[in-house]
Amino acid sequence: MIYFDNVSKHYTDNSVALHEVTLSVAPGEFVSIVGHSGAGKTTLLKLLLAEEHPTQGAVYFHSTDIHQLRRAHLTKYRRRIGTVFQDFRLLPNRTTYENIAFAMEAAGRLDDEINADVPHVLDLVDLGDKMWNFPHELSGGERQRVGIARAIVNQPDVIIADEPTGNLDPINTYEIVQILKKINDLGTTVVLTTHNKGVIDSLGKRVITMDSGRIVRDDATGRYVL
Repeated sequence: MIYFDNVSKHYTDNSVALHEVTLSVAPGEFVSIVGHSGAGKTTLLKLLLAEEHPTQGAVYFHSTDIHQLRRAHLTKYRRRIGTVFQDFRLLPNRTTYENIAFAMEAAGRLDDEINADVPHVLDLVDLGDKMWNFPHELSGGERQRVGIARAIVNQPDVIIADEPTGNLDPINTYEIVQILKKINDLGTTVVLTTHNKGVIDSLGKRVITMDSGRIVRDDATGRYVL
């Protein structure tokens, strides 16, 4: 599904964010990417989202070089990827329902679909009773669950979760990880970046370790080793 073919990324200040990275992610995998700050994790995700272009190599999604896509096709491609952010990025003046509906409206979904799908995904993340609450009325864990619901409501092929538990306490962290596992069990590919050793060790899934822009470990059922 996802294939990085000998990818390097250099910035204009001559810094090297990625150096000759080759990796593949199969459909339905749950992959965690770990590494110290500056290891290249964020650049890897930006390349996958086509927010950055590689200096060398290519990034493929279902055999398509995503950095060769024209603008219209690039928009369609990005809709196949749902993103969960560390800082939630919810619209503060919209309710839980409206935050999720907005993502569906942007994808051109019909009102009947929105009315049916928003309650469904809120039940999936255990927030059916918070549908009409505003973000400031929710806890950090609840806001992140809204973020996950928004990311999955258009039924993407891949979920990218970029440090999704970075601002959460251990209890909420556990709940978010369980929801991501549930989504993965339903067939969606999950790519997670995290600094949380406990999260990685509890998953028992594939772990890619990065250091100075290179992949230094790739363990099928890994633990947090830095």
